Amino acid sequence: MEGTSHTAKILESSGIMDLIPHRYPFLLVDKILEYDPAGRIVGLKNVTINEHFFQGHFPGHPIMPGVLIIEAMGQVGAVFIMLSCTTRQKPYLYFRKIERAKFKKPVLPGDCLKLDLTLKKSRGQIWKFEGKSFVNGAVVASAELEAISINQK
Repeated sequence: MEGTSHTAKILESSGIMDLIPHRYPFLLVDKILEYDPAGRIVGLKNVTINEHFFQGHFPGHPIMPGVLIIEAMGQVGAVFIMLSCTTRQKPYLYFRKIERAKFKKPVLPGDCLKLDLTLKKSRGQIWKFEGKSFVNGAVVASAELEAISINQK
């Protein structure tokens, strides 16, 4: 639509589940706050004490595992790819590479994790993103993520 910005596109969890196959307890994105087909997507994960991983990571001192922060960024990137997909049949998506992952601050129960991804390159089936995760405006983690999309048979 002419004059309409795509940056205001919002998806709730049901819309996210229409696009990617992840389900509880592995769906780590609650909402898409922004989507710009030119190359940016922002998602949100509300981290609660009820998360299954807090039972063992760590008892008495719950911290969201860094690998799950990376997975949450990857799921937001997967939503971007699916929203950008122009074919009827959606591809399978897999991590191809994770580089320069850095963890600056712990993510705790009660935190609102904002997942901000920028598309750096897309060629054929390869998608490369730069991702940053924030809590209260402060960067808690960052990484470069590369995914491959493989057509379903």
